[in-house]
Amino acid sequence: MLKNTLLRAVKAGAVEIQRFFNNDFKIQYKEGVNNPVTEADHAAERAILSVIKEQFPDHFILSEEAGEIMQDSNYKWIIDPIDGTINFAKGIPLNCVSIGIEYNTEVIMGAVFNPHLNELYFAEKGKGSVLNEKPISVSSETKVEKSLLVTGFPYTYLDSPNGPLQVFDRLIRTGVPVRRLGSAAIDLCWVACGRFDGFYEHKLEAWDSAAGYLIVEEASGKVTDLKGSKFSPYQHGIIATNGKIHDELIKWINSPI
Repeated sequence: MLKNTLLRAVKAGAVEIQRFFNNDFKIQYKEGVNNPVTEADHAAERAILSVIKEQFPDHFILSEEAGEIMQDSNYKWIIDPIDGTINFAKGIPLNCVSIGIEYNTEVIMGAVFNPHLNELYFAEKGKGSVLNEKPISVSSETKVEKSLLVTGFPYTYLDSPNGPLQVFDRLIRTGVPVRRLGSAAIDLCWVACGRFDGFYEHKLEAWDSAAGYLIVEEASGKVTDLKGSKFSPYQHGIIATNGKIHDELIKWINSPI
């Protein structure tokens, strides 16, 4: 029942994404720079919440737009109705629905659906990761210098020691290709299926990473914070890799300026 509801929820959100994509919709701006929320974000969130509440009305919910819907429950749904909103608003088909489920503070299930590419990623704790129901696994690359990496640039931390721009500069000056897609959930899923060898970012929120990090781990990858410690979706920094380049990438990110 839990898995079925999760898959129904991401698909319901994706229907709204497709309904609004490249059509007219209202855009508002939340606090901060370039932080839009569209009519489609709200519509996708409503559709997702409707599916969840129908089956599990007593579950705790944390969603990017609605915030916390608090319940006395061991289960928590962590929802990003559209991850990659700027891409969505500009008609770029790199955006998705991302939903993770916690049980007793541990993420046990996650799904990420990009309807534009018809790619549905799913993972359940201890049972592996799949893309459109076919098992996936991380890449086999063993050296950072031969890797294809992906990152994101937050609008804060830019001038901090070993901040996003300094790490990016360090990598690309050595010839390491680093991409920037605009959707952390997709970045994580593309690490899980081997398209990227590693992903790092300095500032994510729980709804950005909760589903994707489980999908990486269940695809035999490794996820930690920026220092190599145990990862939690509730802290900002993340490194997700195939596991084989993980320790080396931590050194690249934390090496002296």
